[in-house]
Amino acid sequence: MNNLLNAMLHAVVYAFTAGALLVAAYYVLDLITPGHLGKQLRGGSDTGGDDAAAMPSQSAGVVSAAWMISNALVLFTAIWTNGQTDLGTALLWTVAFGALGIALNIVMFLVVEALTPGRLREIVCTPGPVRPLAMLAAAASLSVAGIVCASIA
Repeated sequence: MNNLLNAMLHAVVYAFTAGALLVAAYYVLDLITPGHLGKQLRGGSDTGGDDAAAMPSQSAGVVSAAWMISNALVLFTAIWTNGQTDLGTALLWTVAFGALGIALNIVMFLVVEALTPGRLREIVCTPGPVRPLAMLAAAASLSVAGIVCASIA
């Protein structure tokens, strides 16, 4: 019974830690994209008009989803591979690699923007259908996750 309660306590601590890092990852993406990311994802206009700005950006949705999945995979791998160690060590690995995953996603996002025509940050937040450049940015984010996860394991 003690093992069960201990495991449940660890799960709660990991969930709060990983949740805080995922919230941080979202806000970092919000900071590097123009405007308010939540409004890009939700759509709608503050004026109630029926203009194009009222449409959500599907590109922002694709990039945001990939960004969150990428960072969650890094956190999962850090927890999974260190879960048998003491809680402090496992949390240190989780926070360290979680922060590294966020930082590398920023770098990769900016590299994709530098290597492709146009401004990725603006294209991602353009209302309407998914733009091919957004798919590339999403794939780059997921690639970062694969590389960081491999380095952990």
